[in-house]
Amino acid sequence: MSDNIIVQDEGAVRVVRISRPEKKNALTSDMYTALAAALDSANADSAVRCTLIAGVPGAFTAGNDLADFMKAATQGAGLARPAHVFLKALVNNNKPLLAAVQGVAVGVGTTMLLHCDFVTAGTDAKFSTPFVALGLLPEAGSSLLAPRLMGHPRAFALLVMGRKLDATQAQACGLVNDVVAPEEADAHALKAAQDIAALPPEAVALSRRLMRGSVDDVAARIDEEARLFGERLKSPEAHAAFAAFLNRKR
Repeated sequence: MSDNIIVQDEGAVRVVRISRPEKKNALTSDMYTALAAALDSANADSAVRCTLIAGVPGAFTAGNDLADFMKAATQGAGLARPAHVFLKALVNNNKPLLAAVQGVAVGVGTTMLLHCDFVTAGTDAKFSTPFVALGLLPEAGSSLLAPRLMGHPRAFALLVMGRKLDATQAQACGLVNDVVAPEEADAHALKAAQDIAALPPEAVALSRRLMRGSVDDVAARIDEEARLFGERLKSPEAHAAFAAFLNRKR
């Protein structure tokens, strides 16, 4: 497990906090494993009616930890297994899922929101998915879910062109429900979760299941993306993009 994933219950709401502020909440393999375990344990706990994922001031998550990601890339491992397990846990999550986003939400920090039922963003939130610029492709089922949510043109601009969204733009395209002051994001999202938790749980679960439709399609897309992601990591395009990125970082 990971000390950077803090899990606590607020009544019937399971709060899962990503807390690695010194690295802008960049996700390591251990953190992915802990996030998946937190979602799975919420599923199994009848006292939990909602799950809320939150970050820290200034950072929801900066996406994959660079050291972990480069290790997987150089070893040809593709999308690291702990990350894949977490993405599958998102799909199989059967409790209403909410997020409170402050600051940066990069890569999976944006794509995981497509699995959420309600998202609160601070006015400082910035959403970006720089996959294609690295010679890669989107993950987390986002190639299926984003066009469904926001339409092909907006999804293409986000996922392929890498255009960033601020909180207001994210709200306009349906990725975010409410935009509040950054310091109010956690409390606002928790209040929404508590409102959901107060509703009849069976009616909520049935309504959510009908609205989400078949999760098999999403799970299959995650698997296909992961396979292609691994192939892309071995491509000359990706190798050149990584080299340019690392040179820029020096």
